[in-house]
Amino acid sequence: MEKLNDLQIEQELTKLTGWTYENGSITTSYKFKDFKTTFAIMTRIAFECEAQNHHPQWENVYNSLTIKLNTHDVGGITQNDFNLAATIESIVNS
Repeated sequence: MEKLNDLQIEQELTKLTGWTYENGSITTSYKFKDFKTTFAIMTRIAFECEAQNHHPQWENVYNSLTIKLNTHDVGGITQNDFNLAATIESIVNS
């Protein structure tokens, strides 16, 4: 696993919608219809996180979900973070 530099991170961010690079993580936020919908999506994301063996820092308040991704093992952002972000986008947009 290789830590990406700022230019690589910015290039990868162009492939995602609504994600930013802040404080050493790639971050996004979503709002859903209600808590039940939010929690159902979080559950689907959790199964994918387990499958990829990569886990987010996230916060849920009622119908909002904020997700932060980084790779602790390298102290920064790796391709794994972008792979999981793309998976999260596909779940949210399905």
